[in-house]
Amino acid sequence: MTVLVVTNDFPPRQGGIETFVRSLCDQLDEVVVYTSRSPGDAVYDAGLRFPVVRDRTAMLLPTARVTKYAVRLMREYDADRVLFGAAAPLGLMGPALRRAGARRIVAMTHGHETWWAGVPGTRQALRRIGDAADTVTTVSSWCADQIAPALSSAAVRRMRRLTPGVDTQRFIPDCGGEQVRKGLGLEGVPLVACVSRLIPRKGQDTLIRAWPRVLASVPSAMLLLVGGGPDRERLEGLAAAVGVRPSVVFTGPVPWADIPPYVDAADVFAMPCRTRRLGFEPEALGIVTLEASATGKPVVVGDSGGAGDTVRHGETGYLVDPYNPVPVGVRIAELLSDPAHARAMGAAGRDWVRREWSWDRSGAVLRELLEV
Repeated sequence: MTVLVVTNDFPPRQGGIETFVRSLCDQLDEVVVYTSRSPGDAVYDAGLRFPVVRDRTAMLLPTARVTKYAVRLMREYDADRVLFGAAAPLGLMGPALRRAGARRIVAMTHGHETWWAGVPGTRQALRRIGDAADTVTTVSSWCADQIAPALSSAAVRRMRRLTPGVDTQRFIPDCGGEQVRKGLGLEGVPLVACVSRLIPRKGQDTLIRAWPRVLASVPSAMLLLVGGGPDRERLEGLAAAVGVRPSVVFTGPVPWADIPPYVDAADVFAMPCRTRRLGFEPEALGIVTLEASATGKPVVVGDSGGAGDTVRHGETGYLVDPYNPVPVGVRIAELLSDPAHARAMGAAGRDWVRREWSWDRSGAVLRELLEV
């Protein structure tokens, strides 16, 4: 029972969906991946236990050519199960792959399908995708609420929640944070980290605007912004304008394999993510928040989309208004000022993630949906 995974979201591209799809492939015994080209893909693919077929383009679209090639791969690898790494738009190939012999089709949804559900033309396309699949999966309760109105009643009844897992053997307390601190010259200081691409939706600018309030309570605190992205120049300028530039450290891009020690370096993880573009750009879930909890860190997270599913407010961290720097700063200062309370929240977060957010659990759900 070979599974054909059709996706644009696959390493070496970096991102939450890419990690999600790649990790699910590890949960399947027989799998072949059909995906787009990406810089460095030949070296990456050579280290995998399963075959990866790269299209000649940098973006798969449900064209006649791509559909025909997917059918060819089904026959070549004797695949009778199909997993769409992201339902829209590739799930539009579903009917053709069904005719070619797909016995089970699972279409995963993430954040962008929520705006597909709200726009008339794409809403109809999403409905067709749902009708062609045996199951449409969602990563959070919020995403399910947004997507369900666009689907037929039959497709809604078949919806299931399929969340990313967390590798609790990689994201563990004391996994290299002290070495990161030493390398950055941040030994012994109260440290807050945000690990994410530098883009407006992630809310690093809210952290910077909140930082004067944090420094008023904890003068030696430092803010570590881990990751690269198009917003760096603006954020550096904002830190200078607010007067906190000396206490804000930008690491630049960090390979995904090296991320856990950067999370471990922090006393508090903070990402006040927010919904942008009139509701069309939400945070669908936020796996990095769960990774921070797995590392034993208390979290401060913006109330956007499905991000609320990644924190137990008051127990593993706090859900905050991402548009208001005041409560963000208050919560961060509270955690930095009370290390025992922060450690207790971090320990509760790790216990929760180990119980509820394992890859084994996610894999079991996927195998059930694919009937493998």
